[in-house]
Amino acid sequence: MVLTTDKKSISIHNTEAVSIAEIPVLAYSDFKAQVLTWLHFEKCHCVAYFAYPFAGGLKFIAAIADDSNAQIYLLSHEQKGQNIELDALSATAMPMHIYEREIAENYGVVFNNHPWPKPVRFAFNRFNQEMQVNDYPFYKIESDQLHEVGVGPIHAGVIEPGHFRFLCNGETVLHLEIQLGWQHRGIEQLYLDKKTMLQRAILSENIAGDTAVGHATAYALVSESLTGAHTQNTMLDIERTIALEWERIAMCIFDLSNLNIGIAYQLANSVFGALRTPVINFFQSWCGNRFGKSLIRPGGAHYPLTDELVAKLVAIMDDFETRFDAMAEKTFHLPSVLNRFDGIGKVTKKQMTLIGAVGQAAKAAGLIRDTRYTHPVMAYEILKILPEMQNGGDVLARFIMRRLEIKQSITMIRHLLDMRQYVDQESGAPLKQSEASMKPNTFSLALVEGWRGEICHCAITDEHGDLQHYKVKDPSFHNWLALALSLRNLEISDFPINNKSYNLSYCGFDL
Repeated sequence: MVLTTDKKSISIHNTEAVSIAEIPVLAYSDFKAQVLTWLHFEKCHCVAYFAYPFAGGLKFIAAIADDSNAQIYLLSHEQKGQNIELDALSATAMPMHIYEREIAENYGVVFNNHPWPKPVRFAFNRFNQEMQVNDYPFYKIESDQLHEVGVGPIHAGVIEPGHFRFLCNGETVLHLEIQLGWQHRGIEQLYLDKKTMLQRAILSENIAGDTAVGHATAYALVSESLTGAHTQNTMLDIERTIALEWERIAMCIFDLSNLNIGIAYQLANSVFGALRTPVINFFQSWCGNRFGKSLIRPGGAHYPLTDELVAKLVAIMDDFETRFDAMAEKTFHLPSVLNRFDGIGKVTKKQMTLIGAVGQAAKAAGLIRDTRYTHPVMAYEILKILPEMQNGGDVLARFIMRRLEIKQSITMIRHLLDMRQYVDQESGAPLKQSEASMKPNTFSLALVEGWRGEICHCAITDEHGDLQHYKVKDPSFHNWLALALSLRNLEISDFPINNKSYNLSYCGFDL
């Protein structure tokens, strides 16, 4: 950790822990000026900004990632009393809108001149208990020529609860507003209520069921940072990185299947869907769960990747790649497929920058947001990948991104398996609860590139080393607004494939 020369922030690397006392506390005017200065540059983006109760008021901590040098700048401000009013950062820096909306909902902070001051998720412990989910203040335009179409929160199939309000002129969508927050799960509070590392690890696996490995890895890295447990275990790093990339393959192939059923191309839907089965079944062979639950634990692994499992993985991957390449070659050159996706749901790089988009959705519009490249940890430090990119920003670009990332993940896994042969250590056993003592009065942050994009977990301990605050950010936290923007001036019938091209998480958002 390094205190910046102006002493307005402290610089850390991904997964590094720092004493809370070492994070500079600024007057809000100085805090605001510093954050806005950084966010003026495309190379910087906010990975966390939150508040928590402190000394009769609130302490606010911001983490700004500098993607050009793998640094994360930490700074804070403190506000006393109950009726807190602040000038909104998002009035100038739009990516901060969602952070400020969450803080306002949780603690009643008023952000003056905020461009979109609406509830985020109606948490069970929200500040204003009189505010109900059915009272959401949808944007309206008074006109005899326009009409509204409401979809959800109950959907067909197994989709999770969310309400979509379309404001239309005939069949053309002028504005889409997405209302989430129907599940009231209280995940972040449960991190404080649950007292063992195992309970918290299991909780992490269930933040978003399709990202069990991603969120469990973020929690493990934060925990190891706070306990000092994980010290350069190359084999464990390799196995965790393989698991993350295997999860990416499983979900990207599912998205390819789902997008093809959206345009009634049954052959690709069936083939890609069938290809997903052996991928997730390998997780079953590895750890006993098809979504990788129980695989990631702080400090080590109950299920090391044995030579027998490696042989099975290589066989599955060889067969998968052969069949995937054949179907992809046909699908990605089929005019009826390309014409249906091309130009639909387009967002620009500027729009994605303005809303703070991350992951595949950002990269499909030409914005590099990939922590494997900009803030690498585990085996990504050795792989030194260059992210796949597209510039179209439409459904086709997001469709192509899945294919490119599947191929890149296969290449990475092959490199990691080769690397594994030259590592003589084992991945080690997970931490026992008796070994899980955490540093007191400490802040830790972990960034993990899940298959959707940037996952961020932050933890703060109190003077006894117990968790005082835990903050989770799923990539969907940023990217739901991208879906809303990308439907403007399209026909409402284009919504299903546009929605599938993002495949955002309801439960990962609704913490």
